[in-house]
Amino acid sequence: MAKCDQGYLCEVCGQDVAAIVDSDLYLRYVIGELDPEVLHTTPERHLRCNPVLAQFIDHPDFDRVVVTGEMGLANLDPDFVAERVALITRGYERLREIAASEGDRDVTSYPLPEVIDRYRQ
Repeated sequence: MAKCDQGYLCEVCGQDVAAIVDSDLYLRYVIGELDPEVLHTTPERHLRCNPVLAQFIDHPDFDRVVVTGEMGLANLDPDFVAERVALITRGYERLREIAASEGDRDVTSYPLPEVIDRYRQ
């Protein structure tokens, strides 16, 4: 099978990341933590295969991820946690919007508005 026919395979579990709402790669892109220039060369992961990031998603359609140890929410600064939860949950909601949209998808329109503004500056 040609590499382009394989889809996006998770670098952690090796399974296909079939939906954008399951994509760690696109979530990081949407929230501005992944430069658009490296989007096509960065390995993909399922959100659940990156629990340190996924633990910040607070959404009724996403089963909560709990991380224990020093990187778990309980051991992080509460202000930092609140900021990350707000940002990453907004990013997850944006992925859901993208998945629900019909028609042509312009990847440059995926990021949150403030991220697009930052790229334009």
